[in-house]
Amino acid sequence: MQPLAIFYAALAICLPELANAETLVVNSYGGPYEAIIRQAIIEPFERKTGIDVVYDAVGSASQDYAKIKASDGHPGFDVVVMTASQSLQGCRDGLLDKLDVSEIPNLGSLTRSLQNAAGPCGAVHEVQYMSLLYRTDKLAAAPTSWADLLAPDLKKKVVLPTFQNIMAVYLLEMMSVTEGGGLIDNIDPGFAAMAKLSRQSIGFEQSSAILESYIKDATVWAMPFWNGRAQLLVDEGLPVDYVRPKEGTIPLLATLNIPAGSEHKAAARSFIDFFLEKTSQEAWVAGYKVGSARMDIEVPEALRSRQVTTPEAMRSLRLPDLTVLGDRLAEWGQRWERDVVSQAR
Repeated sequence: MQPLAIFYAALAICLPELANAETLVVNSYGGPYEAIIRQAIIEPFERKTGIDVVYDAVGSASQDYAKIKASDGHPGFDVVVMTASQSLQGCRDGLLDKLDVSEIPNLGSLTRSLQNAAGPCGAVHEVQYMSLLYRTDKLAAAPTSWADLLAPDLKKKVVLPTFQNIMAVYLLEMMSVTEGGGLIDNIDPGFAAMAKLSRQSIGFEQSSAILESYIKDATVWAMPFWNGRAQLLVDEGLPVDYVRPKEGTIPLLATLNIPAGSEHKAAARSFIDFFLEKTSQEAWVAGYKVGSARMDIEVPEALRSRQVTTPEAMRSLRLPDLTVLGDRLAEWGQRWERDVVSQAR
Protein backbone atom coordinates (compact mmCIF):
# COMPACT_ATOMS: atom_id res chain seq x y z
CA MET A 1 0.00 0.00 0.00
CA GLN A 2 1.30 3.49 -0.90
CA PRO A 3 2.08 5.88 2.02
CA LEU A 4 -0.79 8.24 1.11
CA ALA A 5 -3.29 5.38 0.96
CA ILE A 6 -2.05 4.12 4.32
CA PHE A 7 -2.53 7.63 5.77
CA TYR A 8 -6.16 7.91 4.60
CA ALA A 9 -6.95 4.38 5.79
CA ALA A 10 -5.57 5.23 9.23
CA LEU A 11 -7.51 8.51 9.24
CA ALA A 12 -10.76 6.67 8.50
CA ILE A 13 -10.13 4.31 11.42
CA CYS A 14 -9.28 7.12 13.84
CA LEU A 15 -12.08 9.45 12.73
CA PRO A 16 -15.01 7.24 11.75
CA GLU A 17 -17.41 10.18 11.92
CA LEU A 18 -15.51 11.79 9.02
CA ALA A 19 -15.45 8.54 7.05
CA ASN A 20 -19.26 8.48 7.32
CA ALA A 21 -19.72 12.22 6.81
CA GLU A 22 -22.69 13.30 4.72
CA THR A 23 -24.20 16.51 3.53
CA LEU A 24 -27.52 17.83 4.79
CA VAL A 25 -29.38 20.51 2.83
CA VAL A 26 -31.36 22.88 5.07
CA ASN A 27 -33.73 25.35 3.46
CA SER A 28 -34.72 28.46 5.36
CA TYR A 29 -34.59 32.26 5.29
CA GLY A 30 -31.85 34.76 4.53
CA GLY A 31 -30.95 38.07 6.20
CA PRO A 32 -30.52 38.21 9.99
CA TYR A 33 -32.14 34.77 10.31
CA GLU A 34 -29.34 33.12 8.29
CA ALA A 35 -26.53 34.70 10.28
CA ILE A 36 -28.10 33.69 13.59
CA ILE A 37 -29.02 30.11 12.63
CA ARG A 38 -25.49 29.50 11.33
CA GLN A 39 -23.92 30.65 14.60
CA ALA A 40 -26.46 29.29 17.10
CA ILE A 41 -27.46 26.00 15.47
CA ILE A 42 -25.70 24.89 12.28
CA GLU A 43 -22.07 25.31 13.29
CA PRO A 44 -22.52 23.58 16.71
CA PHE A 45 -24.45 20.79 14.94
CA GLU A 46 -21.66 20.28 12.41
CA ARG A 47 -19.04 20.16 15.19
CA LYS A 48 -21.06 17.63 17.17
CA THR A 49 -22.03 15.27 14.34
CA GLY A 50 -19.49 15.76 11.55
CA ILE A 51 -22.39 16.28 9.16
CA ASP A 52 -21.89 19.11 6.68
CA VAL A 53 -24.84 21.46 6.28
CA VAL A 54 -25.52 23.28 3.02
CA TYR A 55 -27.75 26.26 3.73
CA ASP A 56 -30.33 27.11 1.08
CA ALA A 57 -31.77 30.57 1.83
CA VAL A 58 -34.29 30.66 -0.99
CA GLY A 59 -38.03 31.22 -0.73
CA SER A 60 -40.69 32.07 1.83
CA ALA A 61 -42.57 29.33 3.70
CA SER A 62 -45.40 29.36 1.16
CA GLN A 63 -42.94 29.30 -1.74
CA ASP A 64 -41.04 26.41 -0.15
CA TYR A 65 -44.22 24.42 0.24
CA ALA A 66 -45.17 25.16 -3.38
CA LYS A 67 -41.78 23.73 -4.40
CA ILE A 68 -42.35 20.60 -2.30
CA LYS A 69 -45.77 20.15 -3.87
CA ALA A 70 -44.55 20.74 -7.43
CA SER A 71 -41.74 18.19 -6.99
CA ASP A 72 -44.02 15.59 -5.35
CA GLY A 73 -41.97 15.71 -2.13
CA HIS A 74 -38.50 15.86 -3.76
CA PRO A 75 -37.57 19.58 -3.58
CA GLY A 76 -33.81 18.98 -3.25
CA PHE A 77 -33.54 19.89 0.45
CA ASP A 78 -33.72 17.59 3.49
CA VAL A 79 -35.01 19.96 6.19
CA VAL A 80 -37.17 23.00 5.62
CA VAL A 81 -38.34 25.79 7.91
CA MET A 82 -42.03 26.57 7.37
CA THR A 83 -45.02 27.28 9.61
CA ALA A 84 -47.69 25.18 11.28
CA SER A 85 -50.10 25.91 8.41
CA GLN A 86 -47.77 24.37 5.80
CA SER A 87 -46.99 21.48 8.17
CA LEU A 88 -50.66 20.58 8.44
CA GLN A 89 -51.23 20.91 4.69
CA GLY A 90 -48.12 18.90 3.85
CA CYS A 91 -49.15 16.12 6.19
CA ARG A 92 -52.62 16.04 4.69
CA ASP A 93 -51.11 15.89 1.18
CA GLY A 94 -48.64 13.13 2.14
CA LEU A 95 -45.67 15.29 1.15
CA LEU A 96 -44.00 15.59 4.57
CA ASP A 97 -42.72 12.87 6.91
CA LYS A 98 -44.44 12.33 10.23
CA LEU A 99 -42.04 12.98 13.10
CA ASP A 100 -41.87 10.56 16.02
CA VAL A 101 -40.54 11.05 19.53
CA SER A 102 -38.83 7.65 19.35
CA GLU A 103 -36.51 9.07 16.67
CA ILE A 104 -36.55 12.73 17.77
CA PRO A 105 -36.60 12.52 21.59
CA ASN A 106 -36.68 16.29 22.17
CA LEU A 107 -40.14 16.45 20.59
CA GLY A 108 -41.31 15.15 23.95
CA SER A 109 -40.10 18.31 25.68
CA LEU A 110 -42.28 20.71 23.67
CA THR A 111 -45.49 22.21 25.05
CA ARG A 112 -48.14 19.78 23.92
CA SER A 113 -50.77 22.34 22.85
CA LEU A 114 -48.29 24.14 20.58
CA GLN A 115 -46.94 20.91 19.11
CA ASN A 116 -50.46 19.57 18.55
CA ALA A 117 -51.36 22.78 16.69
CA ALA A 118 -48.61 22.03 14.17
CA GLY A 119 -49.69 18.41 13.66
CA PRO A 120 -47.53 15.27 13.35
CA CYS A 121 -45.27 16.51 10.51
CA GLY A 122 -43.92 19.73 12.03
CA ALA A 123 -41.56 20.29 14.96
CA VAL A 124 -42.19 23.70 16.56
CA HIS A 125 -38.73 25.23 16.97
CA GLU A 126 -39.80 28.84 17.50
CA VAL A 127 -42.78 30.83 18.73
CA GLN A 128 -43.45 34.40 17.68
CA TYR A 129 -46.66 36.31 18.12
CA MET A 130 -48.49 39.09 16.33
CA SER A 131 -47.71 42.20 18.34
CA LEU A 132 -49.00 45.76 18.10
CA LEU A 133 -45.97 47.83 17.07
CA TYR A 134 -46.08 51.59 17.61
CA ARG A 135 -43.99 54.80 17.52
CA THR A 136 -43.11 55.88 21.03
CA ASP A 137 -42.35 59.45 19.84
CA LYS A 138 -45.77 59.92 18.22
CA LEU A 139 -48.28 58.35 20.61
CA ALA A 140 -48.89 59.90 24.01
CA ALA A 141 -49.44 56.49 25.61
CA ALA A 142 -48.77 52.89 24.67
CA PRO A 143 -51.76 51.11 23.06
CA THR A 144 -53.34 48.37 25.16
CA SER A 145 -56.01 46.94 22.84
CA TRP A 146 -56.31 45.95 19.20
CA ALA A 147 -59.22 48.41 19.10
CA ASP A 148 -56.72 51.23 19.67
CA LEU A 149 -55.83 50.93 15.98
CA LEU A 150 -59.21 52.59 15.36
CA ALA A 151 -58.40 55.64 17.50
CA PRO A 152 -58.98 58.99 15.69
CA ASP A 153 -55.38 60.14 16.19
CA LEU A 154 -54.20 57.18 14.07
CA LYS A 155 -56.22 58.20 11.01
CA LYS A 156 -53.97 57.56 7.98
CA LYS A 157 -51.23 56.49 10.35
CA VAL A 158 -51.84 52.74 10.09
CA VAL A 159 -50.66 50.29 7.39
CA LEU A 160 -52.16 46.82 6.98
CA PRO A 161 -50.88 43.54 5.52
CA THR A 162 -52.49 42.10 2.41
CA PHE A 163 -54.58 38.96 2.79
CA GLN A 164 -51.71 36.91 1.26
CA ASN A 165 -49.77 37.63 4.46
CA ILE A 166 -51.14 35.37 7.24
CA MET A 167 -50.79 38.32 9.62
CA ALA A 168 -53.88 39.85 7.95
CA VAL A 169 -55.90 36.76 8.77
CA TYR A 170 -54.73 36.78 12.38
CA LEU A 171 -55.55 40.49 12.71
CA LEU A 172 -59.03 39.83 11.32
CA GLU A 173 -59.50 37.10 13.95
CA MET A 174 -58.24 39.23 16.83
CA MET A 175 -60.39 42.19 15.77
CA SER A 176 -63.31 39.76 15.74
CA VAL A 177 -62.55 38.67 19.31
CA THR A 178 -62.07 42.29 20.38
CA GLU A 179 -65.50 43.18 18.97
CA GLY A 180 -67.26 40.22 20.60
CA GLY A 181 -66.92 37.63 17.82
CA GLY A 182 -64.88 34.44 17.52
CA LEU A 183 -61.62 33.25 15.99
CA ILE A 184 -63.23 30.99 13.39
CA ASP A 185 -67.00 31.08 13.76
CA ASN A 186 -68.95 34.31 14.26
CA ILE A 187 -66.29 36.20 12.30
CA ASP A 188 -68.68 38.98 11.12
CA PRO A 189 -67.57 41.45 13.85
CA GLY A 190 -64.03 41.04 12.61
CA PHE A 191 -64.89 41.94 9.03
CA ALA A 192 -66.89 44.96 10.22
CA ALA A 193 -63.93 46.19 12.30
CA MET A 194 -61.47 45.57 9.47
CA ALA A 195 -63.65 47.61 7.10
CA LYS A 196 -63.38 50.55 9.55
CA LEU A 197 -59.65 49.94 9.94
CA SER A 198 -59.22 49.89 6.16
CA ARG A 199 -60.66 53.43 6.00
CA GLN A 200 -58.22 54.39 8.78
CA SER A 201 -55.19 52.98 6.92
CA ILE A 202 -52.91 54.25 4.19
CA GLY A 203 -53.32 50.92 2.36
CA PHE A 204 -51.98 47.35 2.22
CA GLU A 205 -48.56 45.77 1.75
CA GLN A 206 -47.55 42.09 1.61
CA SER A 207 -43.84 42.16 2.45
CA SER A 208 -42.74 42.54 6.06
CA ALA A 209 -39.71 44.52 4.86
CA ILE A 210 -41.96 47.10 3.19
CA LEU A 211 -44.38 47.17 6.10
CA GLU A 212 -41.60 48.00 8.55
CA SER A 213 -40.23 50.73 6.26
CA TYR A 214 -43.39 52.79 6.92
CA ILE A 215 -42.93 52.79 10.67
CA LYS A 216 -39.19 53.34 10.36
CA ASP A 217 -39.71 56.65 8.54
CA ALA A 218 -42.78 57.56 10.70
CA THR A 219 -45.22 57.43 7.77
CA VAL A 220 -47.31 55.21 10.06
CA TRP A 221 -47.45 55.23 13.84
CA ALA A 222 -48.92 51.79 14.56
CA MET A 223 -49.43 48.43 12.85
CA PRO A 224 -49.52 44.69 13.55
CA PHE A 225 -46.10 43.02 13.29
CA TRP A 226 -44.36 39.80 14.30
CA ASN A 227 -42.70 40.42 17.63
CA GLY A 228 -39.33 38.95 16.64
CA ARG A 229 -38.90 41.51 13.87
CA ALA A 230 -40.36 44.19 16.14
CA GLN A 231 -37.68 43.41 18.72
CA LEU A 232 -34.98 43.81 16.04
CA LEU A 233 -36.31 47.34 15.38
CA VAL A 234 -36.21 48.12 19.10
CA ASP A 235 -32.64 46.80 19.24
CA GLU A 236 -31.70 49.10 16.35
CA GLY A 237 -32.53 52.04 18.59
CA LEU A 238 -35.60 53.23 16.69
CA PRO A 239 -38.29 55.08 18.71
CA VAL A 240 -40.65 52.08 18.59
CA ASP A 241 -41.98 49.50 20.98
CA TYR A 242 -44.52 46.67 20.87
CA VAL A 243 -47.18 45.14 23.11
CA ARG A 244 -49.34 42.05 23.49
CA PRO A 245 -52.80 43.67 23.68
CA LYS A 246 -55.11 42.76 26.53
CA GLU A 247 -57.31 40.59 24.32
CA GLY A 248 -54.32 38.32 23.69
CA THR A 249 -52.80 37.39 20.35
CA ILE A 250 -52.24 34.54 17.92
CA PRO A 251 -48.80 32.93 17.69
CA LEU A 252 -46.81 32.22 14.56
CA LEU A 253 -45.48 28.70 15.03
CA ALA A 254 -42.32 28.10 13.00
CA THR A 255 -41.69 24.45 12.24
CA LEU A 256 -38.94 22.14 11.03
CA ASN A 257 -40.11 19.65 8.43
CA ILE A 258 -38.72 16.75 6.40
CA PRO A 259 -40.00 16.42 2.81
CA ALA A 260 -41.16 12.88 2.02
CA GLY A 261 -38.47 12.55 -0.68
CA SER A 262 -35.54 13.74 1.48
CA GLU A 263 -32.33 11.81 0.68
CA HIS A 264 -30.81 12.10 4.17
CA LYS A 265 -33.61 11.40 6.59
CA ALA A 266 -31.53 10.12 9.50
CA ALA A 267 -29.36 13.25 9.40
CA ALA A 268 -32.49 15.40 9.05
CA ARG A 269 -34.03 13.87 12.19
CA SER A 270 -30.71 14.36 14.00
CA PHE A 271 -30.69 18.05 13.01
CA ILE A 272 -34.25 18.58 14.25
CA ASP A 273 -33.50 16.86 17.55
CA PHE A 274 -30.39 19.04 17.97
CA PHE A 275 -32.39 22.22 17.24
CA LEU A 276 -34.92 21.25 19.93
CA GLU A 277 -32.32 20.55 22.62
CA LYS A 278 -32.57 22.79 25.69
CA THR A 279 -29.21 24.49 25.10
CA SER A 280 -29.96 24.98 21.39
CA GLN A 281 -33.34 26.52 22.17
CA GLU A 282 -31.70 28.86 24.70
CA ALA A 283 -29.17 29.92 22.05
CA TRP A 284 -31.91 30.43 19.46
CA VAL A 285 -34.20 32.44 21.75
CA ALA A 286 -31.30 34.64 22.85
CA GLY A 287 -30.00 35.10 19.31
CA TYR A 288 -33.17 35.61 17.28
CA LYS A 289 -35.22 37.18 20.12
CA VAL A 290 -38.20 34.85 19.83
CA GLY A 291 -40.13 32.45 22.05
CA SER A 292 -39.85 28.70 22.45
CA ALA A 293 -42.20 25.74 22.74
CA ARG A 294 -39.92 24.49 25.55
CA MET A 295 -40.90 25.92 28.92
CA ASP A 296 -37.75 24.66 30.69
CA ILE A 297 -35.23 26.96 29.00
CA GLU A 298 -33.22 29.50 30.97
CA VAL A 299 -32.90 32.98 29.43
CA PRO A 300 -32.35 36.50 30.86
CA GLU A 301 -35.42 38.01 32.53
CA ALA A 302 -35.47 40.99 30.15
CA LEU A 303 -35.85 38.58 27.25
CA ARG A 304 -38.28 36.27 29.02
CA SER A 305 -40.71 39.10 29.79
CA ARG A 306 -41.14 39.91 26.08
CA GLN A 307 -41.20 36.39 24.66
CA VAL A 308 -43.30 33.27 25.06
CA THR A 309 -41.14 31.11 27.31
CA THR A 310 -43.39 30.46 30.31
CA PRO A 311 -46.83 28.96 31.04
CA GLU A 312 -47.99 32.48 32.03
CA ALA A 313 -47.03 33.87 28.61
CA MET A 314 -48.74 30.89 26.98
CA ARG A 315 -52.05 32.02 28.46
CA SER A 316 -51.96 35.21 26.33
CA LEU A 317 -51.98 33.10 23.18
CA ARG A 318 -55.04 32.08 21.22
CA LEU A 319 -54.74 29.00 19.03
CA PRO A 320 -57.28 28.78 16.21
CA ASP A 321 -57.78 25.37 14.59
CA LEU A 322 -55.40 25.87 11.66
CA THR A 323 -56.94 23.04 9.64
CA VAL A 324 -60.39 24.62 9.83
CA LEU A 325 -58.84 28.02 9.21
CA GLY A 326 -57.17 26.68 6.06
CA ASP A 327 -60.56 25.51 4.82
CA ARG A 328 -62.03 29.01 5.35
CA LEU A 329 -59.26 31.03 3.68
CA ALA A 330 -60.63 31.00 0.14
CA GLU A 331 -64.05 32.25 1.29
CA TRP A 332 -62.51 34.83 3.66
CA GLY A 333 -60.14 36.01 0.92
CA GLN A 334 -63.02 36.84 -1.40
CA ARG A 335 -64.86 38.61 1.40
CA TRP A 336 -61.70 40.54 2.36
CA GLU A 337 -61.44 41.95 -1.16
CA ARG A 338 -65.14 42.82 -1.24
CA ASP A 339 -65.68 44.16 2.29
CA VAL A 340 -62.25 45.36 3.49
CA VAL A 341 -60.02 46.38 0.58
CA SER A 342 -62.90 48.21 -1.09
CA GLN A 343 -63.12 50.55 1.94
CA ALA A 344 -59.55 51.87 1.59
CA ARG A 345 -59.48 55.49 0.42
